[in-house]
Amino acid sequence: MDEPTTPEGTYDPGNVSLPSRAPPLRSTAPQSPFTAGQVATGAVVLAIGLAVVFGVPLALA
Repeated sequence: MDEPTTPEGTYDPGNVSLPSRAPPLRSTAPQSPFTAGQVATGAVVLAIGLAVVFGVPLALA
């Protein structure tokens, strides 16, 4: 594989240029805070899902 020939594509460890501003903060789902309302919404969705998965077959049996 050929080395890049453009100035922005080459890497010179002796001349490291830092970005002019800090990168944006990342937020990933498991570490994100959540509210009691979001927990309640999840519980309602869980209850509906369980009712569909178990309730419908039991009602039809």
